[in-house]
Amino acid sequence: MSRRDPMVAVQQMRDNAQRVLTTMRGRLRADLDADEMLEAALIRWMEVIGEAARRTPQEFRAHYPHVPWQDTTDLRNVLIHDYDTVDLDELWLVIQVHLPPLVQQLQAIIDENLPAK
Repeated sequence: MSRRDPMVAVQQMRDNAQRVLTTMRGRLRADLDADEMLEAALIRWMEVIGEAARRTPQEFRAHYPHVPWQDTTDLRNVLIHDYDTVDLDELWLVIQVHLPPLVQQLQAIIDENLPAK
């Protein structure tokens, strides 16, 4: 699989989202304020999720309209270009509310596209 293979991007999105969720398991919102390294890691992983979504071809996205491709890309743009105005409350909300269903959606795409045995 090449870097431009949409399944590579989907797997990168899933893997980085799982990293975020695993890292945040058992943590509180206040942990983001108290730990700059945690904040930096989460932002980086979220940037990668958004960049992988951006690299996913439009025709592939059209097959999976339930996945928030554009919202994910938009978040990446904010994290990269408006890094000095990132609202950690909003980031927390995305991680807590939107990331778990995204992982499920991405895993379903991966499962659907596994080679037949």
